Amino acid sequence: MSPESLYLLYLLAGLVVGGLSAWLFSKYYHAAKIAVAEEKNKQIQEQLSNQLADFQKLQKQSQESFENLANRILEEKSGKFTAQNQHQMQGILQPLRERIKEFEENIEKKFLEDAKEKLSLKIAIDQLHSLNSQLSGDANRLVLALKGDNKTQGDWGEYQLEMLLQRAGLEKDIHYLVQPSYKDEDQKEKRPDFIIQLPEDKHLIIDCKVSLVAYERFFNSENEVERTQFLRAHVESLRQHVRLLSDKQYQLLNQLQTPDYTLLYVPIEPAFALAQREDQRIFLDALEKNIVIVTSSTLLATMRTVSYIWKQEKQKQSVLEIARQSGLLYDKLVGFVEDLRNVGIKLDAANDSYHQAMQKLKDSRKKGDTLLGRAEKIRNLGAKTSKRLPKELLDDPEPEPSIEEAE
Repeated sequence: MSPESLYLLYLLAGLVVGGLSAWLFSKYYHAAKIAVAEEKNKQIQEQLSNQLADFQKLQKQSQESFENLANRILEEKSGKFTAQNQHQMQGILQPLRERIKEFEENIEKKFLEDAKEKLSLKIAIDQLHSLNSQLSGDANRLVLALKGDNKTQGDWGEYQLEMLLQRAGLEKDIHYLVQPSYKDEDQKEKRPDFIIQLPEDKHLIIDCKVSLVAYERFFNSENEVERTQFLRAHVESLRQHVRLLSDKQYQLLNQLQTPDYTLLYVPIEPAFALAQREDQRIFLDALEKNIVIVTSSTLLATMRTVSYIWKQEKQKQSVLEIARQSGLLYDKLVGFVEDLRNVGIKLDAANDSYHQAMQKLKDSRKKGDTLLGRAEKIRNLGAKTSKRLPKELLDDPEPEPSIEEAE
């Protein structure tokens, strides 16, 4: 073989060996590069898995913290609202308790006063005899000073009558009127001595009769014939006053609501007893003319009854007023309770609406397809934003893109 052929052969063999070596080097180089990339990718995957686990754990903790915070806020608001309601209820119920206590005290006081009034009425009746004797004695001592002067006698009788009314517990211009002026159907003026006012706008008319001339002469005369004449004159004087009082017909006045009779007051009870002993029909005849003859003892008992009726009326009005005020307070309480219930219902509805709204933001049939999730995807796609949604509200956040996806 020629040297040229041998050289060519060696050259050809060298080329073959060099190409094979280059191919082998290139193959091993690419295999090493792939192995490095796979190891790096495995490390990245492990890192992402750890970060995802930490993120899910943080998300769960954030959600629990948010729920605890919401519950605590709701409890604090509810406690504050309950405290305010208790304070308001206390402000409403306290006056009601006071009114009820006052009502009970008034009822108890009423029963005590009733018992005292009954006892005092009994004592007053027992005192009538002594009071009557005192009044009659005073009247007899005044006979000499009053005899022969009708105006003085009339004034004294009216004074005795007014004193009796005041001792019975009646007050002037409140429970009785002195010589008020009225006009009848013919426009004639009528002036009764006293008008006793009763509850429900009712009235009693009292006229005073003092006739001592014949009575005084009867006692001072020693002649039996004259005494008989003076006694008859005394009886006739009383009968004449009954006729005159009956003709006045005070009970027909339109301004008054009175019974069908008028009271004729005789301040000197022995004078009336003497006339009745002499003429036993004088009382009945006066009654037929709608006139009732009364003395200090009988009139005082009647006026005590009138005073007792006024006290009963006042207590009745007090009880009715307390009942009315209690009813108004109860109605206010019912209205407040209804408003309070409505507030509770609205609070419950607001709480339900809040939870429903939060569920709409967070819940979806498809995982990651919530309203918040979609909004977060828009931000991840490149939307220009200056704020971020709270991480605890993102139930299924999108993971960060991998290196290959970033490339």
